[in-house]
Formats: sequence, structure tokens, C-alpha cells
Amino acid sequence: MQKLTASDARKLVLISQGIHRESDFKTGKAGVVDAVEKLSYIQIDTISVVERAHHHTLWNRLKHYHPSQLDSALNDRDLFEYWSHAAAFLPMSDYRYSLPRKHALANGETHWYKREPKEMAYVLDRIRAEGALQASDFAQQRSVQGGWEEQKPAKRALEQLFMEGELMITARQGFQKVFDLTERVLPDHIDSSTPSEQAFFDHLIMRYLSANGLGTAAEISYLRKKIKPGIQARCMELVKEGALQAVSVGDLKYFALSDYCSLLEKKLSRQKVKILSPFDNLLIQRQRMRDLFNFDYQIECYVPKDKRKHGYFVLPILQGQEFVGRLDAKIDRKTGHLSVHNLYIESNNADFVLEHLQPALQAFMRFNGGKTLEIIKAHHLDKPFDIALN
Repeated sequence: MQKLTASDARKLVLISQGIHRESDFKTGKAGVVDAVEKLSYIQIDTISVVERAHHHTLWNRLKHYHPSQLDSALNDRDLFEYWSHAAAFLPMSDYRYSLPRKHALANGETHWYKREPKEMAYVLDRIRAEGALQASDFAQQRSVQGGWEEQKPAKRALEQLFMEGELMITARQGFQKVFDLTERVLPDHIDSSTPSEQAFFDHLIMRYLSANGLGTAAEISYLRKKIKPGIQARCMELVKEGALQAVSVGDLKYFALSDYCSLLEKKLSRQKVKILSPFDNLLIQRQRMRDLFNFDYQIECYVPKDKRKHGYFVLPILQGQEFVGRLDAKIDRKTGHLSVHNLYIESNNADFVLEHLQPALQAFMRFNGGKTLEIIKAHHLDKPFDIALN
């Protein structure tokens, strides 16, 4: 088993993630497709106090990124929307690997809702006859209590048919999903055959390790039901075949691609600062961040206000290989004013962090369509301090 230092492990992860490595990707729409294929997915999220997570994640990896480039990739059917560990944009070339989950749900595995066959048949018939529709195209129905149902039957049916694979999302209008029949959305050249279990496991393993540098069977099978033992067994087989290597970081054991050492030869900035989305691919598995980066992070928008420690929508700050702080920000889209309600510097070398954080904040402001920037409160190692913006 190969031993990695903590520093080399972090470097391997960040290089694999494309962090501080914008030149590794193409530009424009091709860069978006390139990045999503490299990362295997980009998580979608509706929270919009700053730019939405899918745009934020791509912006942190691509030179001159603009949200229209993602729209173009979706319109051209280079990407599709489905479920990874959460709602995500995925490479259209990976479509067939979404089929095991779809078949499981169609055969009775539960996700959000119980199957409602009559409502599902009604929704399918209307879309088949009328073309693509969204939930608002179906009449709202009242519950027996006289109030509005939390989810109307047609919306539940649309989501269930989407998860089972009968429907795909062909567009979004004002972030509302527009559904159409899969055969009218899926490009003709895309392989729609169901992979064998081994092919599916190989896909998950290779995609994860290519995107993340190293991982465990539990991380590779994150939030997927009943596949961890199979992933572990297949990883061990791939080690014997020479496709993977077993590596350790301290007492922790991981798998990595057999050629991982070549990535460690690449340069990685120790100065550059990235203000990350809470839903960035790097951060999704919080225990992994504690293990490899000694960074304990929780998104607090789901925490009651009086119990929040750092703020509503806290963005981690990465400098080089280290997480050096976090900030709680909000953009006012009418005025173009970006407010940093709280800035937390958690590095002993605050001056070095701030020197490189300030241009990163200005770039983040512009990305959000902002014109002015204000830091309301700043803290260094839990003590208040004053900061003057250049």
C-alpha cells in the first residue's frame, strides 16, 4: 500500500477537482461540458442569495465563465438533468448509467412519493398529445381539508415519471422544470442500453476517483442504496488488475487511480483564494473534508436562526491547499451591492489571507453582477477586527 502525506493527498484532491487549475479546461460552452464530464456532475440548488450553486461551481473552475454557457450546453443536449447524490447536471454521454436507478424506482423502490398510476397515465397522455409541459400547466387541486395541497397530484406524477425515466427535463423557465417524453429529448446517438452491474460499478469508481483523486467505497457509493459492499469488492479486484492502487493517508485507507502520481507532479498555487459554494463538488462529503483538510463545515441555512454560528449561507474560503475561513454573503440584485455580513479568518496568518482574499472578493462581486462591496463584520480566530478594502 502506497503512503501519502496529508499535503500530497490534499494536492491530489484539488488537482483532480480542477481547483486553481483553470487552464486544465477548455473555454466557453466546451469548457462547461469538459468540466461536468471531469467532475461527473454539477449539483443544482435553488438558493439564490448569491449566484446559484451550479453556476458558482463552474465559475470557480472555468476562465471567463458566464451562465449562458451552461444554458447553451443544456440546449444543445450535451448535458442532462437527473439525480446524482442530489439534483444535478450530468454529461449526456453518461445517460445509460442513470438507468439502474430509474429501473429500480419503476419497479417499486421509493424516492419521494408513492406511485399514483392514474395520475401518471393522465400526465403522460397530455404530454404525449400536447408536447412539453410544466407543473403550472396542470390545474391545481384542493385537498379535502379545503386548503391547497403541499404538492398537487400532477406535480408528484411529473417528478415520479422523471425519476423513473419516462420523462426528461427539456428546459427550465424561471427555474421551473419543463418536462417532455424521454424519446423526444434524448439524442439519437446516445447509448441507452442498461449497463451490467460490473460496468455500472466500474463507471462509478472511475468517475469518482478521476474527479476526486482518492476515495473509499463508502465515498464512492455515497447516498446510493445497497451498493457499498459491491463497490468495495470491485475496487479490490481493480487493485489486483492494476487499474487502481490502495493508498493510505495516516490511518485512513483509500483507493486511487494507478497513475495518480503523475498528478502530483503538477503545480498548484499556494496563494490563490477560492470562495466556494456550499454545494461545490469538493465539499459535498463533510466527513471527507474533516479527514483530509481538517475543515469542519456545516451549511446553516437549514439551522434555526438562533442556533447559527456563522450565518445563513456561509461560503468556505480555500487558499492553496488550506481552508482559511468562511464568509456569509448576500447580493442585492437591484442595487448591485454585495454585503458580507460576516467574514471569518481562521488562519494564523491573517495578513497573507487578506492580501489574496481581496481580489478574490472583487471577482466574486463581479460574478454576482455586483458593483459595490461591503464587509459588515470581520473576525480573526473568533475575535472582531477591522478590515479596509482596497
